[in-house]
Amino acid sequence: MNSGRYHLTLATDGRPMLQGWWESETVARGKFSAWVGRHGDRPGAQTTLIDEETDSVLAQWPDSQ
Repeated sequence: MNSGRYHLTLATDGRPMLQGWWESETVARGKFSAWVGRHGDRPGAQTTLIDEETDSVLAQWPDSQ
């Protein structure tokens, strides 16, 4: 069972590679930055932070345009 309001996913070519859930938005945003720094150079990498309580995207890399 997953616990935590803030859900972070790192996907490559649309396939989830890493996932995590945190209660603290501050911690989740720190993990987001760390994952982008550590894995952002992978081909097709996309990192997304979602607030599962409001179902809103808080951060996404690369930015969707």
